[in-house]
Amino acid sequence: MKHLLILFIFFLVATSGKAQSEPISAFLEKWENSKNYLLEIAEAMPANAYAYKPTEREMTFAKQLKHIQDNMAWLSNAYFHAEKREVPNHNTDKKATLESLQTAFDLVAKAVKNTPAKELEETVEFFAGPKTKLQILNLLQDHVTHHRGQLIVYLNLNNIKPPRYVGW
Repeated sequence: MKHLLILFIFFLVATSGKAQSEPISAFLEKWENSKNYLLEIAEAMPANAYAYKPTEREMTFAKQLKHIQDNMAWLSNAYFHAEKREVPNHNTDKKATLESLQTAFDLVAKAVKNTPAKELEETVEFFAGPKTKLQILNLLQDHVTHHRGQLIVYLNLNNIKPPRYVGW
């Protein structure tokens, strides 16, 4: 009996990382963490600083967040059959921006969750040349990461300690 229990525990440990080996579940796990981390960053910036931008050629903090949402809406609508939704322009309204950002992340997750795994192998037309839907998934995450890094700099330039990093 003791051997069976040890074998069962070994099986649970060995299969617990299975989600990371399948692209959709791996994406969804990382996407949820990415959402929570970006929301923490957006929450950390005071509402009166949503109009802040470090240089003239940069976007404001609020416009960075809207740009992230616009990209999510575009890619999920064009490639993953997401619910069509206009991304509101809240300018510097922090509360509305946070709610809209949460909704945008959740709509992407829903669209990806409803995508058959086999569909990720499909090649689609993209402005940078043909890409697989798996590459589009990676782009969704990379784009958020890129702009989130910029937002961390905005926090630091305002002497606001960024939230602790959350990865996988």
